Amino acid sequence: MSEMDPTVRAVEAVLFASPEPMSVDSIRAHVGVGKGASDIRTALETLEAEYRGRGIALVRRGDRWHFQTAPDLAHLLRRDREEARRLSRAGIETLAIIAYHEPVSRAEIEAIRGVAISKGTLDVLMEAGWVRPAGRREVPGRPLIYATTPAFLQHFGLTSRRDLPGIEDLRAAGLLDPVDLALERMEEEEEREGAADRGEGD
Repeated sequence: MSEMDPTVRAVEAVLFASPEPMSVDSIRAHVGVGKGASDIRTALETLEAEYRGRGIALVRRGDRWHFQTAPDLAHLLRRDREEARRLSRAGIETLAIIAYHEPVSRAEIEAIRGVAISKGTLDVLMEAGWVRPAGRREVPGRPLIYATTPAFLQHFGLTSRRDLPGIEDLRAAGLLDPVDLALERMEEEEEREGAADRGEGD
């Protein structure tokens, strides 16, 4: 067995000991002087390849890296227990709007949902560590705007927001509102019937 590169070993040790995902810069700060960002990225790519297919995987969430149990083995560590807190429908909708449209203000969230949201809804999402204040919109009143966090990506197993499912994915998974789907089917049927009628009249 060939000797492992010292930088790769150092990066592996730092990530293994870290309680949370780490960025390239934070890993570099631990590994020491003389190592450039490119050295750290090369080491991460090496480790990612070496751990592929094993019980533990090295994964990237946004711009941060961490070790986690291989997805197909997660069931071995899962315990049957009731969640202490479940998100309300308002919470789920608010989180989805922030994830797909961030950064967004409270007023923009309410405009998309069509109803007002309570301050408690955003508080719950921030307490969960999935949403954070992201500054203020440079418009009159300078409203606070919100965005998702690296913890959001980690919890939902996303590398970046680009991995969020699209409308076709949601439809295939049966996650769209049944009322919306029913209306959409009605419109499609009306279009087909109209096309058929026009064809008969030619």
